This record gives sequence, C-alpha cells and structure tokens, in this order.
Amino acid sequence: MLSDKIQRIMMGTMLLLILVLVNVGETMIASYLLGFMIAMVYIWAFFDFCPSLWMLKKGLKEKCTKC
Repeated sequence: MLSDKIQRIMMGTMLLLILVLVNVGETMIASYLLGFMIAMVYIWAFFDFCPSLWMLKKGLKEKCTKC
C-alpha cells in the first residue's frame, strides 16, 4: 500500500537526518531523534502497532486492517 511505502521513506529520511546531524556535530539532537526512532520500532515490534503508519492510513483514507 501507499502508506507503507511513505512510512519507509520517512523512516529512511529520518535516519539520514540523524546521520547528517552526527556528522555536523549536533550529537545531542541526533541522540534524541535516534532514541525516538528506537522507541517507535520497539512499539511496532512488541504491539504490532506503528503510530506513524496509523496516522498515514487515516490521513490517506486507506482501509486499515489492524487499526
């Protein structure tokens, strides 16, 4: 589905942003963002619920099978 692809692109972009922040020396901001990403992945793994994917499916009016 479209929202799955958009969510993966958003995750990749966020990781790229974290990498850029580490390279320019903004390690504190990068650490907070990385911690947020790790928490979201753990929520997705343990509860089979991804908040960003849920919001995308609601926003794009896609039928949600697990919502």
